[in-house]
Amino acid sequence: MTCHPAVAALALSVASKTAKGLISAPGRQFPPAVSKQQPSREDDWMHIATIWEALLVLRQPEGVFLAGLAYSAEENIEESMQELDRLTVTAGGAVLGKHLFKRIHPTAATFFGPGQVEEIRRQAGPLGADLVIVDHELKPGQQRNLEKILGVRVIDRTQLILDIFARRAKTHEGKIQVELAQLTYLLPRLIGKGGELSRLGGGIGTRGPGETKLEDDRRRLRTRIALLKRQLETVKKTRALHRQDREAVPLSLVSLMGYTNAGKSALLRALTGAAAFVEDKLFATLDLSTRKMVLPPSQEILLTDTVGFIRRLPHHLVAAFRGTLEEIVSADLLLQVVDSSHPDWQGQIKVVSQVLAELGAADKPQIMVFNKTDLISRAMHHRLRHQFPGAVLVSALTREGLEQLVETLKIKLAETWQRIHLRLQYDESDLRALILKRGRVIREKYGAQDLSLVVELPPKTIGQLQRWRQEKGRRQKE
Repeated sequence: MTCHPAVAALALSVASKTAKGLISAPGRQFPPAVSKQQPSREDDWMHIATIWEALLVLRQPEGVFLAGLAYSAEENIEESMQELDRLTVTAGGAVLGKHLFKRIHPTAATFFGPGQVEEIRRQAGPLGADLVIVDHELKPGQQRNLEKILGVRVIDRTQLILDIFARRAKTHEGKIQVELAQLTYLLPRLIGKGGELSRLGGGIGTRGPGETKLEDDRRRLRTRIALLKRQLETVKKTRALHRQDREAVPLSLVSLMGYTNAGKSALLRALTGAAAFVEDKLFATLDLSTRKMVLPPSQEILLTDTVGFIRRLPHHLVAAFRGTLEEIVSADLLLQVVDSSHPDWQGQIKVVSQVLAELGAADKPQIMVFNKTDLISRAMHHRLRHQFPGAVLVSALTREGLEQLVETLKIKLAETWQRIHLRLQYDESDLRALILKRGRVIREKYGAQDLSLVVELPPKTIGQLQRWRQEKGRRQKE
């Protein structure tokens, strides 16, 4: 909708001061590199900040009306609407009302049918809703048409998720990834955002400064997107180097993954004792967190907490976070954490499986971990054990089942180990300690001058011990 001139002036003032580093916008993170640009490019980043301010999803705590459309028999749209409610609350909005419509297929102009759009206007108006959120991704034209008819701002599920990601990202890499996804999404939606960006529509008599302004905005955003992509490539190269350094110290890598709010961070904290941010909200944590864990008696592994998945995860985010999600692909073992207390836990498992397939990690060894079992009935316990005999039931809060999970981890990791013979000198006892940290000793025999060992180790560790291997009773030459 068109913004009031006073509000537009205030938005421009706030965005300009934010770009100069004079103030910070409450509850909203502007592009992380704004304050780090060269003075010669300050105008570009001031302009980007102006666009951000004009397109904020939730400028202040707002009254929100949710609208969904059931047109696919395969999707659990009721559960999706409940999830949209939680996403809105996570973003700081107050849900005043919601309505789920049914239609054979969406319309090209407004997504909903004409009568359905009128019903949204009739319900949202008396509630005083400032914002309508649609539980689907809208095309730019559909979004503009709905705003014209309803007289309030309209956003879709994708933009809401992007906004939450922007609020939650803490690391430099996370901020780059989120901003890249946001700008990629917003680029085709610049036109028609109201007088605050000084745009004119197309057609006879409307060309000139307004159109030039629009193209200038797009040029600036494309320049920013190109810069972010270069920065992200640099970050990816750095991450690849870190991965190489980590592989040089051959610890098994286990990745926690699953639906958002399944309790991955709480489980990481329970297993490792390390501090990890835990909150009962969707996407409470976005940034990777890797901690060392010791499996009894002394086997060391690395445990990584990854970003959570969600229904219809925006493809902009999947593309931007691909470097982060590669940690799942490179893992030796996956722990798929499931919220056993969630009404639609089966649907969430299906969503996670689909994302894993997209990443090419569907065939990775994994352990199904049903978390939050302190919130389910005894009958549900029996059902899960019967339906998923290889799964582990735990509660990160009460620590119930953690010992079984640790034992299952040891067994699953050992399935890939290889048995080899080693011969060590007595002054090489530090290697024996390394073996105990990485694997296990099956048999050892003390000789007059050296120690003969039969051990089981991960392939990564075996590569480091080639010079001590025995084949046919003789030690390999260096």
